[in-house]
Amino acid sequence: MRNKVAKFLTKPLQILLFLTLTVSVFAQDKTPSKFWDKVQFGGGFGLAIGSGFSNFSVAPTALYNFNNYLATGVGLQYSSLRERNNFSSQMYGVTWIGLANPIEEVQISLELEQLRVNLKSDFNNLSDNFWNTGLFLGAGYRVDGVTIGFRYNVLFRADQGVYGDAFMPFVRAFF
Repeated sequence: MRNKVAKFLTKPLQILLFLTLTVSVFAQDKTPSKFWDKVQFGGGFGLAIGSGFSNFSVAPTALYNFNNYLATGVGLQYSSLRERNNFSSQMYGVTWIGLANPIEEVQISLELEQLRVNLKSDFNNLSDNFWNTGLFLGAGYRVDGVTIGFRYNVLFRADQGVYGDAFMPFVRAFF
């Protein structure tokens, strides 16, 4: 048993040692990295507050621009919705995004989103926890780092999931 544990732990330790040495070797290079020159940060933020109602969301995203035409990135997202004495939900997850700009003003996007959804209704004592996957195809008009457009969830099903419609408008900003 002890031998199996030692073998199991040896592999992760070897990988960690390799990564540490690799980072140390690259840290000795005096030339400035071009990687960070191609990275942009952005995302979304939302807040709505009313009488007994609140909705908060945050979704930071980082993009890597391969060139003026193609970019890819990852993002995190969190959302909380509450209606006093009735309903609450929390969603959190990750998103992968791919962007193509065939011309400067047009942006085409492909997004894969995986959310964990936690729902609770005090009104009818309902509780549900599930994973929701979305695959979005989008297009928008782009000016500098801001894009306004629509996206379509090709995995949308009216009887399940967290979205009320397959079509959704978006505003995307990166700096």
